[in-house]
Amino acid sequence: MSSPLWPVTNNCVILAVFYICHRNLQMHLLSLPGDHKLRKICPSPQITLFKRMEWRPVRGLCAVTIQSWTFVWNMNTQRQVLQDRAIVKLAAHLPDLIVYGDFSPERHSVDYFDGVLMFVDISGFTAMTEKFSTAMYMDRGAEQLVEILNYYISAIVEKVLIFGGDILKFAGDSLLALWKVERRQLKNIITLVIKCSLEIHGLFETQESEEGLDIRVKIALAAGHITMLVFGDETRNFFLVIGQVVDDVRLAQNMAQMNDVILSPNCWQLCDRSMIEIERIPDERAVKVNFLKPPPTFNFDEFFTKCMTFMDYYPSGDHKDLLRLACILESNPELESSLQKYVMESILKQIDDKQLRGYLSELRPVTIVFVNLMFKEQEKAEVIGSAIQDACVYINSVLRVFRGQINKVFMFDKGCSFLCVFGFPGEKAPDEVTHALESAVDIFDFCSQVHKIHTVSIGVTSGIVFCGIVGHSVRHEYTVIGQKVNVAARMMMYYPGIVTCDSITYNSSYLPAYFFKELPKKVMKGVADSGPVYQCLGLNEKVMFGMAYLTSNRKEGYPLLGRDEEIKYFMCTMREFLISNCSRVLMYEGLSGYGKSQILMEIERLAQSKNHRTIAIALTKVSFHQNFYTIQILMANVLGLDTCKHYKERQSNLQNKVKTLLDEKFYCLFNDIFHVQFPISREVSTMSTLRRQKELEALFMKILKQTVKEKRIIFIIDECQFVDSASWAFLEELIRTVPVFIIMSLSPFLDMPCAAASTIMKNRNTTYVTLGAVQPKDIRNKVCLDLNVSGIPKELNSYLVEGSCGIPFYCEELLKNLEHHRVLVFQPMEAEEKANVTWNNLFKNYTKLTEGLETVTLRDAKDIKEVCNLTGDVRLKNLSPPASLKEISLVQLDSMSLSHQMLVRCAAIIGLNFTPDLLFEILPCWNLKMMIKALAMLVKSNIFYCFRNGKELRMALKQNAASFEVHYRSLSLKPTEGIPHGHQEQLRELESEVIECHIFRFCRPVMQKTAYELWLKDQKKAMHLKCACFLEENAHKCSRCRSGDFVPYHHFTVDIRLNTLDMDTIRKMAKSQGFKAEEEIIFSKIEIPKKSEIFPENISSEEIREKVLSFFDAIIIKMRTSEADIIPLESCQCEDILEVVTMPLAHHFLALGEKNKALYYFLEIASAYLILSDNYMAYVYLNEGERLLKTLGKEKSWSHMFESATFYSLKGQVCFNMGQMTLARKMLRKALKLLNHKFPSNFISLFLQTHVESNRFFHYVDQQAQESLPPGKKRLAQLYQQTTCFSLLWRIYTLNDFFHYKYYAHLAAMMQVKSALETQDNFQIIKAYLDYSVHHQLAGYQGTWSKYEVMAIKQIINLPLKGEGIEIVTYVADTLGYNKLLAGHLELAIDLGSRAQMMWGLLQNPNNRYKVLSWLTRPLFLKNRHKQLIQTLGWLWDLSVLEEHILSKAVFYFSCMDIMLYSGFVYRTFEECLEFIHQSEDNRILNFHSGVLLGLYSCVAIWYARLQDWDCFHVFFNKAKNLVPRKTPTALYSQGICRYLEGQVLYLQKQIEEHSEWAQDAGVVLLQNLETLVAQNTTAIIFHPRLYHLMAYVCLLMGNGQNCDLFLNTALQISETQGNVLEKCWLSMNKEVAVCGGRPCEVHPDPHPPASLVREKRGVGDGVSTCVTWLLHTYTSATLKSFLRQRERPLSALSSGVTEHLKGGSEF
Repeated sequence: MSSPLWPVTNNCVILAVFYICHRNLQMHLLSLPGDHKLRKICPSPQITLFKRMEWRPVRGLCAVTIQSWTFVWNMNTQRQVLQDRAIVKLAAHLPDLIVYGDFSPERHSVDYFDGVLMFVDISGFTAMTEKFSTAMYMDRGAEQLVEILNYYISAIVEKVLIFGGDILKFAGDSLLALWKVERRQLKNIITLVIKCSLEIHGLFETQESEEGLDIRVKIALAAGHITMLVFGDETRNFFLVIGQVVDDVRLAQNMAQMNDVILSPNCWQLCDRSMIEIERIPDERAVKVNFLKPPPTFNFDEFFTKCMTFMDYYPSGDHKDLLRLACILESNPELESSLQKYVMESILKQIDDKQLRGYLSELRPVTIVFVNLMFKEQEKAEVIGSAIQDACVYINSVLRVFRGQINKVFMFDKGCSFLCVFGFPGEKAPDEVTHALESAVDIFDFCSQVHKIHTVSIGVTSGIVFCGIVGHSVRHEYTVIGQKVNVAARMMMYYPGIVTCDSITYNSSYLPAYFFKELPKKVMKGVADSGPVYQCLGLNEKVMFGMAYLTSNRKEGYPLLGRDEEIKYFMCTMREFLISNCSRVLMYEGLSGYGKSQILMEIERLAQSKNHRTIAIALTKVSFHQNFYTIQILMANVLGLDTCKHYKERQSNLQNKVKTLLDEKFYCLFNDIFHVQFPISREVSTMSTLRRQKELEALFMKILKQTVKEKRIIFIIDECQFVDSASWAFLEELIRTVPVFIIMSLSPFLDMPCAAASTIMKNRNTTYVTLGAVQPKDIRNKVCLDLNVSGIPKELNSYLVEGSCGIPFYCEELLKNLEHHRVLVFQPMEAEEKANVTWNNLFKNYTKLTEGLETVTLRDAKDIKEVCNLTGDVRLKNLSPPASLKEISLVQLDSMSLSHQMLVRCAAIIGLNFTPDLLFEILPCWNLKMMIKALAMLVKSNIFYCFRNGKELRMALKQNAASFEVHYRSLSLKPTEGIPHGHQEQLRELESEVIECHIFRFCRPVMQKTAYELWLKDQKKAMHLKCACFLEENAHKCSRCRSGDFVPYHHFTVDIRLNTLDMDTIRKMAKSQGFKAEEEIIFSKIEIPKKSEIFPENISSEEIREKVLSFFDAIIIKMRTSEADIIPLESCQCEDILEVVTMPLAHHFLALGEKNKALYYFLEIASAYLILSDNYMAYVYLNEGERLLKTLGKEKSWSHMFESATFYSLKGQVCFNMGQMTLARKMLRKALKLLNHKFPSNFISLFLQTHVESNRFFHYVDQQAQESLPPGKKRLAQLYQQTTCFSLLWRIYTLNDFFHYKYYAHLAAMMQVKSALETQDNFQIIKAYLDYSVHHQLAGYQGTWSKYEVMAIKQIINLPLKGEGIEIVTYVADTLGYNKLLAGHLELAIDLGSRAQMMWGLLQNPNNRYKVLSWLTRPLFLKNRHKQLIQTLGWLWDLSVLEEHILSKAVFYFSCMDIMLYSGFVYRTFEECLEFIHQSEDNRILNFHSGVLLGLYSCVAIWYARLQDWDCFHVFFNKAKNLVPRKTPTALYSQGICRYLEGQVLYLQKQIEEHSEWAQDAGVVLLQNLETLVAQNTTAIIFHPRLYHLMAYVCLLMGNGQNCDLFLNTALQISETQGNVLEKCWLSMNKEVAVCGGRPCEVHPDPHPPASLVREKRGVGDGVSTCVTWLLHTYTSATLKSFLRQRERPLSALSSGVTEHLKGGSEF
C-alpha cells in the first residue's frame, strides 16, 4: 500500500489520537533503559521509524504515513490488551520455572534438573539507597531511586532474557538466573552464558549514574544438577533451588572482584575450554574468565540459534520479537489462582486495583527480620525439605498475626534464609518493632525444636529502606534494598544461634531493658559501623526484680515545662488524700509522646516525705500478658524484695515482714510469685490454683493494711493500660479497703477496658485528666534548654511549634533530625547585635528563653551565652520528616480504608490547610456526599481539624488544646436510651458541622508531609497543576475590598494566567480595578451639598470646620438610615484568601517549576502581609522571592523589571515600618530606578529635577478638572508603585536633620502628587493631597498645607457613596483627625476621630477602626475627658478581644499605663499591664512595631523609677533603649520617645542624688537631645509641651533656674494654645512650686485625696463604682540640695513628689 497523506480536516484528530497512544506507549516503556527498551518489542525497521517520527507541517498536512500510524496503533493496542491481563501481571513477578511448572499439590514437593546458574551482584545500590533515605528534602523520593535502579537492573534482565535465561530471584541488589537444559547441552549453554556475562559487564564499563555513584557488577557461574523445592501453606507458596550448584555459585561469587566473571570448578569442568581464555585463582579450583576466543570460522548467530532450540520457553516464530512468552499468556483461572500464591498480598491488591508499578515504591521505615536455618544434613533435599516446610508454615502464621510478610526465601548464603518484613505499604501496624521482636523470639523457639535444623539465627533491624518493584517491565519483583537489610543479614551470620537486634530496634521496642543483653561488637563485612548489637533474651521472669522502676531521660535540674496545671491536679488530690482517710486515684491519659512519664517523675519527686512512702513502677506491653504482674511488682517493692540479689535474701525479708500475719506453713504461697523456695506444706499442696490466688490476694491486703498504719502509701504506675485484668481487680478491691493514693498514667485503651478498670475510672474519688499539648512558649523553652542556648531563630521556632503540635516527643525527634542533617549552627549571643543594619539582619531574628529559666544549664555550670542559628541554605518547610514520626503517620494511613487514604493524599498535595472546594476539584471520581462523609470520619479520627473561617483557624493556632478533667462517673449516670444509634447520630451531626466549615487543616503536619511523599513525581505535578488552575481564579482581594490585586494592577504587568479569561471574568476584574457600574448610588445634590455650597469664597477656618463636620454627620446619618446598599454585608476576607489561596498557589507553582509565577505570588503575599501590618511575614516571603529572583537572572523584559521594582518597593516599605530609614531609602530609590523614574542623588540633579517636576506638577494640578483618557493598566501599575515610593521617600528625608534633605523631601512629595494625579484615581489623589499638606505643615508653610487639605475635602464631595467612595470619605475623616492631633488641634481631632471611628464601625472595618481608636485616646487623655476616654478604651479592648488584634491590645495597655502615671487612677492594674508585656513582647507583629513597645517599656521603667526600684528600671529602660534607633514618623513613636526621655530624666535625678561624677555630662547630653527633638520637623507639635517640660526639669536639676522658667513658660503657652489640659495642670503646679520664695518647697502628699479627685470607674469588672487607686510617691530632695549647693548653683524649688492638689495624678 502506498503512503497517502491524510486530509487537512483530519489533522487534529490524527494528532490527538496519536498523542494519546504515544503517551500510553511511553508510560509502558518508562522503566526500560535506552535503546534496548525496544530491541525485542519492535522489529528493527520500526525502531528507526519510531525514533525519527515527528510532526512537520507540509502544505497544511501531517507528514505521517498511514503505515507508520497503523503500526504504532496496532502495536500499542495489542500490547495494552495483553499487559492488562491479570495473569500477565502475575507472571511478570515469577520465573518461567514457576509459570510453566507442573508441581505436585502437596507441600513440600521436590523437582530435579540440570542447568547453569548465574549470580549477578551489583555494587552501589545500597549506598545509593542510603543516600536517598537520609536526604533532607521531600523532593528526593523513591521515584528517582526506582528510575536509577531499574535503568541498570532492567538492562541486565534484558540481556539475560535475550540470551534465553530465566530470572529466578531478585535479592535486593543481586539476582539469580537459570538456564535449564539437558545435561548434554551444558557445554554449549555455558559458552552462551559466558558471552551474556561479558556483555553485561560491557554495559557498565563507562557508565556512571546520575547520582555520581559508580555502578559495577561481579558475576559467578555454576553448572550441574539442581534441586528445586516448593513449599508453603494454603495462603502462600515459595520455591528454592538448592544443591551443590547453588553452593558453588555462592562460593564463586565470594571470590569475584568487580567486573569479574568466575566459573565454579564444576562449571569449568563441563564447559568448552577451547572457547574460553581464563586466569587461574591461587589456591582455588575456580577460574576467572578473561574473554572468549572462538575459532575464525565460528558463527555466533548460528550457535545462538542452535542453543535457543534447547530452551523450552524461548520466544520464536511469530513471537520472536518478544522478550518472554509469558507476556502473551492467555487467561487461565486455574493457573492464575496457582500463581497468586507465589505473590505477596500487597502486590495482588495492586494488580486488582490496576495501579501503576511505581505506586508501591517507597523509601519507607520498616522492620527487617532475617531468619537463617542451618541444617544437620544440608546436602539432602528430601531431608531438609520437610524442615523448611514446617519452619515456613510456622513463620508465615506468626507474621500474619502482626501484618508481617515473608518477602524472599533463598539459599544464596549458608543455610536457608527468610527475609521477613514488617511495615510494607498498607501493612503498617502500631508497635511494629515490639511485634517483630516478639515474632523473632517465637520463631526462634519453634525452629530450634524442628527436627534436622541445627542452628537458628535471627537478625532484626529497623530503619528506612527502599521498598519497591525492581527489574524489567516483563520480569520484576517486589523487594527491599538498604543498609538495614544488609545489617540484619550480617548480624544473622556473625551472631549465630541467637536473636540479635540493632540499637534502633532496641530503643524503639519499649520493652524492658532486662529483655536484652548487649553483645561484644564484631567487624562485619560490608558494614562500616552497626552500632551496639543486642541479644533479645525474651521473657525471663527470674530477672524482673528491680527492673521495673519508673525512669526518665530528663536530666537533673531540667524543669517540667508546660505542665503546671497537671501538677496542680496532683497537689489538690494529694491534699485531699492527706486530710481524709479515703483512697484517691489520679489518672493522666495522653497519647504516646505527651510526656506522661515526665509528669510522674516530677510527681514522685514532689511526693517524697517522711510521712509516706512512694513506690513508682513502669509497665510495658508484655506486662499485660502476665497474670497479676503489676501487683507482683508493687508488692515486691512494698516488701523490699526489689533490691535483693539472691532468693535467700528475699526469703529472709519475707519472713521478717509477714511473721505476725501468716503461719509459716503458708509461706510457700510466695514461691512462684517471688521466686523463693519455702518448703511446700501439705495444706498448700492440696489447694487449687484459684484458691491459692485468693489466699495470696487476702495476704497482700493484710500486708498493705499493716503498712499504711505505719506510713501512707503512694503508688505511681506508668503506662497502666498494660495492667493485667487480675491486677485491676485487686486494685479495685484495694481502693475500697485500704486508704492509698494511686497515681497512674496511660495511653487511651485500644479496646474496652476490663470491668475493674472501668469501675476505678468511674469511682467518685478518681480524678481523670486528659492531657493536652504543651503551649508554644513551652516548646520554645524546651528547644532552648535542649540546645543549651539563650535563643533560637523565629523560623526554627515556627517550624518546631507547628511540626510538634505541642507534643514533646515530636519536638525532640524533629530537633534530632535537624542535628543529624547539621543544619544548626551556634554562635555567641553578642553576634545578634549588629551595628551595620542590612536587609539580611533587619530583624533580630531570635525568640528568647523565658526569663527565669536562664539558670538551668545542661552541659556545664556556665551561663548560657550562645544562640542557635540555621545554615544559610536550609529550607525547613521542605525537610522530610524524621523516620520515627513518619512511621507513626504511616501506621495511621495504613489503618484507613483505601478511599480515605486517597482523600488524605490528595489533601496533602494542597498543603497543610485546604478548602473542601479545592479538595473536591482534585479528588478523582468522587461525589460531594461521599467526600463530606469521608471528611467527617477523618475529623472524628483526628486526622483533620475543621474551621468555619480563617479567624477560627488563626485563633486555634495561637494556643494548643489544654488538659482537662473527664468525669466518667457523671457520664455513666446519663440515660442510655438510644445508645445503639448514638454513633450514627454523632456522625450525622459531625457531617452537618463539616458542611458548614470552609477550611480544614491536618492535625499533624507530619501526616501531610508523609502522605505527600507517597505520590510519584509525575502525579505530584499533575495534581499541583490542577490545584493551581483552580486557585488562580480566586487569587485576589476579597469582594469586600473590590477583588483587586494586593499589588495594584499586578496581573496586568505579568503573564501568569494558566486559564483563559471569559468575558465575565474580564468584566469582574476590570470592575475590581476601578471601573464603576452605572447603577452605583450617587447622593443627590439636595442630600450632599456641592463644593461651592460647602466652601464659598472668603470662608473662615472656623466655618470650614463646621462645614466639614456637618458633611461627615450627614454621611453618618445616610449610612445609618439609607436603604441603599452602601454598607458591606460582610467583613474583609483578605486574610483568609491569603492563607488558603495565594500562599498555596505560590507553593504549587514552585512545585511545578514555574518560578516566574511563584515570584508573582510571593510578591502578592508580601504586599498582603504589609496591608495586614505583619512586617515579619512580609520579610519572610520577600526572602522567598529574592531566592527566585536570583535564579531567574537579569532578564531585560518589562515585566521582569516591574517585578524587580515591586520587590524593592516592598522591601523599602518593610524597612520603613521597621524604622531603618537609610536602608528603606536605598531600596525605594532602587525601585524608582527600575521604574524608569530615577530620583536625584546630588544637589545639582536635585535642582534640575525640581525645576522640571515643578512645571509638571502645576500642569497636572491645573489640568485635573479636565477630562482625559485614563492611563493603560501597565502604566497604572507603574504609577501606583511610584506613588508609594515617593510617599515614603519624602517622610524619610523629612526625618533627617541635614539642611538640604528638605529639598529632597519637597521633590518627593511633589512627585507623589503628580503621580497620583496621573492615575486619575480618587483615593490616590486625596491621599497625595493630605500627604502634601502634612509635608508643608512639618515644614511650617501654613497657607500651603491648609490649601491642600481643602482640596482633599473638595475631592470627596461628589464621590459615589458606595464601595470605595464611602471608604475614601471615611479615610479622609480619619486622616484629617490624625493630622489635627499631631498639629495640636485637640478639639478638632476628637470631633473628627469620633466620627471616623463611627464610620469605620458602620463599614465593618475593624483594622481601620482600631487605628482611629488608638490615636483618639491621646487627645481625650490630654483633654482630661476621662469618661469619653474610658468609653473609647472599652471599644478598643472589645475590638482587640473580638478580632484577636495584638496591636490594639498593646495600645490599650499603653494608654492604661499613661492613665496610671499621669491621670492618677487605675483602669487596668500595673500587674496586668506587665503580664501583657511579658506574654506579648515576642509576638511577631508587636515586636516589629517599635513605637508601641518603646512606649510600654518606657512607662514600666518610669513606674519602677518612681518606686526607686532601679534594678527593674534598668531592665525595661535598656529594652526601650534598643528600640530608640528604629525611628518611625508616627505618633506612637513620638509618644514612646517622650516616655523614654522622661525615664532618662528620672535616672539623671538619681545620679545627682548619689553625687555621680557623670551626672553633669549626662544632664548636658540629655538637654541637647531634648532640644534636638523639639527642633526636628517630624516631632509633632502635640508633644512639644511635654518635651519643654522635661527640659525645664533638667535645667532645674542642673541649677539653671533662668532657662527652667523659660521652658516652663513656653510649655504653658503651647499647652494653652492646644487646649492640653493635663499638661497645663502639671505645668501650672510645678511653676508655682518652682518660684515659691526662691527656695525649695517640700510637698507632702495627703494620704486622703480630696473628693473631687476620686473618679468613678465604670465599664470595668462588674460595673460597680469603686474608688480609684492613687499613685503617691515622694522623692527626698535633701541629697539633691546638698549636691547643688556644693556646685554653688541656685536651686529653684521643684518637688519631685506627687502633689495631691494637682488634678489628674503624679508628675516625675
